[in-house]
Amino acid sequence: MAIREIRVVPDPVLRTPCDPITEITPAVRRLVEDLLDTVDDPGRAGLSANQIGVGLRAFSYNIDGTVGYVLNPVLEETRGEQYGDEGCLSLPSLWYKTRRADYARVRGINLDGNEVVLEGDGIMGRMLQHETDHLDGHVYIDRLEKDERRAAMRRMRSMNS
Repeated sequence: MAIREIRVVPDPVLRTPCDPITEITPAVRRLVEDLLDTVDDPGRAGLSANQIGVGLRAFSYNIDGTVGYVLNPVLEETRGEQYGDEGCLSLPSLWYKTRRADYARVRGINLDGNEVVLEGDGIMGRMLQHETDHLDGHVYIDRLEKDERRAAMRRMRSMNS
């Protein structure tokens, strides 16, 4: 178990779609422990495996005091709309209003291979979409309006220079 370093943009692992987990190995069990340890910090809502440098489809979450994980999540339903501030551990200090569905449902498995369904609206819905985006090789600023995205990229470059 370890709290892992968070990868930040422009690290290429964040732009690479993650591979499905085909077998529950000791390494996958350690990955889940690390994801749970690393997300269990105030202000952290979710953490995908590629944010800690592992290209596998897994994420952990920390919503309203509930910490958990899902392997091989698939976003299978969204509805409604919310428009609010969103941030990301891989884009430190950048917060932008982002349009998302209000409700989202994700289906995956746990370490025993049993089906897991996570769903919710508001912050839970936002987190489910945000983390599955990460696993598909996207970061939230990809969803911003063109002008706002350009401003975010400029700000990010100025912070990294």
